[in-house]
Amino acid sequence: MSSTELKTAPISSGAPADLPVPAAPALSPVDRVSGVIFGLIMALTFTGSLSVATADRAEVRSMLIGALGCNIAWGLVDAVMFLLGILAERGRNLAVLKEARGPRDWGRARQLIAESMPPLLATMMQPAELETLRARLARLPEPPARIGLTSGDVRAAAGVFLMVFLATLPVALPFLFVHQAHVALRVSNGIALLMLFVGGYIIGRHGMRHPWGSGLVTLGVGVLLVWATIALGG
Repeated sequence: MSSTELKTAPISSGAPADLPVPAAPALSPVDRVSGVIFGLIMALTFTGSLSVATADRAEVRSMLIGALGCNIAWGLVDAVMFLLGILAERGRNLAVLKEARGPRDWGRARQLIAESMPPLLATMMQPAELETLRARLARLPEPPARIGLTSGDVRAAAGVFLMVFLATLPVALPFLFVHQAHVALRVSNGIALLMLFVGGYIIGRHGMRHPWGSGLVTLGVGVLLVWATIALGG
């Protein structure tokens, strides 16, 4: 199960179990890198909209404000969706727990338990093993009537926001220190493309696939985006 699901203490045959408590959500490497890549692509759409042939400092400043503002907005959206996902997942876990405790349909309870597992693990579970899990869940105390968020959830959501927002800064910095707009744009594009490649490489490595191929794919997406903006006058 994922890190946002309920975790329970071991159950002994002679002692009552503790109530399940929400596990603090932890973002996987793929989640972290995906947030950075998303922020980079959003920033590239703004930096690419700058016409370097005629841009002055006021236009550069407006572009930077637009890029930062857009990433702030999307970072907030991502953070809110992250929290909603936690609530939905915990609600599902609570439904599984209540079903396992009920005496009506144990077959349905075993099905819900299997559906809550990763697909590969679920295919390896035998009916007797699922019944063992159902019985362990049934011995837990009465679950809470409602679910909610914890301070750890809020901190993790803040991390989601920061990943999207902070991805803008390396792309924006050249415009603050390089006065020639066309030079700043090329340096900014180079930084963004390098970060896209590194992000794709990390995702590929985490997925036990070909990290170089994954990095080149994300780099290719960035190159196409930069090429399109340059062709359109950026």
